[in-house]
Amino acid sequence: MTRNQLIEQIFSKKTYLCVGLDTDITKIPAHLQTHPDAIFEFNKAIIDATKDSCVSYKINTAFYEAMGLKGWDAMQRTAEYIPATHFKIADAKRGDIGNTSSQYAKAFFETMNFDAVTVAPYMGEDSVRPFLEYEGKWAIVLGLTSNKGANDFELKQLVSGNGEEYLRPQYLYERVLNTVAKWGTTDNLMFVVGATQPEEFVNIRSIVPDHFLLVPGVGAQGGSLKDISEKAANKDCSLLVNASRAVIYASEGENFAEEANAIAKEYQYEMNGYLK
Repeated sequence: MTRNQLIEQIFSKKTYLCVGLDTDITKIPAHLQTHPDAIFEFNKAIIDATKDSCVSYKINTAFYEAMGLKGWDAMQRTAEYIPATHFKIADAKRGDIGNTSSQYAKAFFETMNFDAVTVAPYMGEDSVRPFLEYEGKWAIVLGLTSNKGANDFELKQLVSGNGEEYLRPQYLYERVLNTVAKWGTTDNLMFVVGATQPEEFVNIRSIVPDHFLLVPGVGAQGGSLKDISEKAANKDCSLLVNASRAVIYASEGENFAEEANAIAKEYQYEMNGYLK
């Protein structure tokens, strides 16, 4: 999916919601637990219930990989079931030496036909480059994440050296954004920025004003949709705000799809108010 197609979907549907299909077999409603194809049946119902209120789905591959072959099959079938009008993200956080990353890119872009893959940048450009070489596909690079461990590295201040002088202390995540932004374009490169870091969004937009941002951490993790939208949206919106548990586990009963539909619509209604 191209940037223009994604922007068109956002403004025509009046939403920039991404629904996270982080499907845990132990958390789906009891009446589905014994179904021979429980994960896919659950995902199928969630997609049917939310597709009119979102523009994207994000599959966290760990929940599927943990189940072995059965999980991979459920993941591929889920990816195939997602409508072509929706931006499909493999949240796999890959990144390795070039020839290995090439195989990861082939797996998610060719075999499973995802639109985007999340990528860890810390092995450098050659580990990210293979994901940027597919026409109409995207690398979504980790920028500033929402987890507690972001303080271990991402929010550490760099000291000037090697001939570089900073006008102010620079965080590692800022160096990552500045550097990685040169590897791709606004047509094939996004960044992950956690919703629980709202104070950094204005600064992030000063570094990457036009790139799309994938923003997890809204809902169960406590991130504020209002803060994100007011500080990070630009004229094209350029946001995909992800909600996972708050949507897919809105109910533990047989009405889980109806409740997911209701929560997704609430997000859509609020997002419509923020769109410029």
